[in-house]
Amino acid sequence: MSAFYQFTATSLSGQRISMADYAGKLVLVVNTASHCGFTPQYAGLESLYKKYADQGLVVLGFPCNQFGKQEPGGAEEIAQTCHINYGVSFPMFEKVEVNGAATHPVFRYLKDALPGVLGGRIKWNFTKFLIGRDGQPLRRFAPITTPEKMDAVILAALKS
Repeated sequence: MSAFYQFTATSLSGQRISMADYAGKLVLVVNTASHCGFTPQYAGLESLYKKYADQGLVVLGFPCNQFGKQEPGGAEEIAQTCHINYGVSFPMFEKVEVNGAATHPVFRYLKDALPGVLGGRIKWNFTKFLIGRDGQPLRRFAPITTPEKMDAVILAALKS
């Protein structure tokens, strides 16, 4: 079993979720923020999710307030921004840290497996990690990479 499947995270509604629940799916993990210049990417992420969910894609959103304090609210405010403003229906989790001593284990694992230009750090909100159906990290995408630009990579991964 992949190390990814051994992690858990808490949903916005407070439920502990095992990453093993997503075994066999193509998983896109994203650190998000509600008050960021990249926040409109929620709409593109939702579009990808709706387009490919039946083929096995799941998007997992992890709010983070470490970059410019662009996710200051609590779970209710985050849910409202996601659902009302962007129609998000993919799973969203409680706010986490993605850098530093309190980094959530999912992000510690993903950063070790797929270091970016800053090595073991995440540069900004909306950094994305694609995990294969076998739980192995496949690719890291920069915050400036829009979901629309990821379509071909996701489709190819779904078919492999």
